Amino acid sequence: MKIPRCMSTQHPDNVQVPFFARGQKIGGEDEVKEAFYTYSHLGIDEQMWDVEGKEVDNYVVKKLLTTYDSFFREHILGEDVFLTLRVPNPVEERAEAKILLETLESIPRSFDASALFYQRDVAPIFEVILPMTDSASSIDHIYLYYKDFIVGRQDKVFKKGDITIGEWIGQFKPSTVNVIPLMEDLYHQLAADTIVRDYLSDKKVTDQRVFLARSDPAMNYGTFGAVVSNKIALMRLEKLSQEIGVRLHPILGAGSAPFRGNLSPRTVRRFTREYPSVETFTLQSAFKYDYPLDEIRDGVHYLQNHYQPGKATVIDAESALKLTEEYTKVYQAQVKELAPVVNKMAKFIPKRRDRKLHTGLFGYARSLDGVTLPRAISFTASLYSLGCPPELLGLTTFTPASYSRAREVYYFFEEDLRDALRSLNPDSPYLPQGLLEKLDELGIRYEIDPHQKKLSDQILKALNDGKSESVTELVLLAGQARHFLG
Repeated sequence: MKIPRCMSTQHPDNVQVPFFARGQKIGGEDEVKEAFYTYSHLGIDEQMWDVEGKEVDNYVVKKLLTTYDSFFREHILGEDVFLTLRVPNPVEERAEAKILLETLESIPRSFDASALFYQRDVAPIFEVILPMTDSASSIDHIYLYYKDFIVGRQDKVFKKGDITIGEWIGQFKPSTVNVIPLMEDLYHQLAADTIVRDYLSDKKVTDQRVFLARSDPAMNYGTFGAVVSNKIALMRLEKLSQEIGVRLHPILGAGSAPFRGNLSPRTVRRFTREYPSVETFTLQSAFKYDYPLDEIRDGVHYLQNHYQPGKATVIDAESALKLTEEYTKVYQAQVKELAPVVNKMAKFIPKRRDRKLHTGLFGYARSLDGVTLPRAISFTASLYSLGCPPELLGLTTFTPASYSRAREVYYFFEEDLRDALRSLNPDSPYLPQGLLEKLDELGIRYEIDPHQKKLSDQILKALNDGKSESVTELVLLAGQARHFLG
């Protein structure tokens, strides 16, 4: 089983609009071009196709194969490059629940289009990602629905003595789909090994991919809490793999902002040292569009050709979680205080994809003890624009001793903070009380980008004066300076 090293995603964290987009937002047809671009020009070997929150395109495989015929004859879709569907979670997203069924129904049809194109059986889609996974049964329901109710019906007859459905319209292939659980909050990431163990208990498989989110844990528990959540999950999944004899292949979903992971073309080596057991890395829109093309290709090339996954980082889970508990209380209290201005600011953050509003988990229609917040990218972009990078929230809980212990768990904590602090505006009225003094106390040396400071000053003044017409343009200029929107 070939495991892709890089997964291009459709997260709208980019400032620059790619050349193939027809407007300021990347739309459905643009995303077909995007998939081809990431395979052919950037060297990325997997494209995640998000069917949540937009009009479903069940003909993406046919469009790719017919539009880019010569490329896909040389690079087999499903063998050399991969298309992986992210489907709605029917429990969490009731309004889109039946889109899941439409999407699963499209898989055999895509197989038929591929078989016609290649003149042999090739499964162009054989995996789907289930967001907000909270149990083994939620994964199993998708696996069994596809196997029993889509593929299984081919053997049913119309009436006694009549032909089967398969004889009537052809066989349904592939016979099964792999379901990749995506755990998006600390509780379910800490239980990832238990969930995966239960799911695999009645299946004879040799390989299973497991997806851990990075943005949503940061939204809920702060930057440090997200790292602890990811590292404990990775450590426990490695142990489970050894126990049950199934190769588990971790995917980590990080963005370019330090708050959302700090995975950019310039940080790929650092990031892989922080998470040495991860096998697939998400390359989100800012990674693909907000850096010079040579840097993007170099970053992809390093991941594809030089990085070799190793053993998971071993940490003391109990002490790390205790440290997280104190930090998260302070982080969440500071987020609540900032919620009104974040929601005000979020209205000026430009949208980069055609999407409908999600509802569900705090990570989607976000609420924290009754406080509503925007989605992670808008949340991050809002705080950066206000001169208060979200990585700094929760820091005031640390003493020099506890900060030192935190850095034993989160190796590049200080380096990531320094990257975020380039966008600090020390004059922002939204900085947590005592933050600047705490940075001195913890001995964190940093440099502020004067260009970003000036833009943040202008944003704050425009908001204060009620002159909102210039805010979005200033937000984009600040995003260009830091190479991500949010």
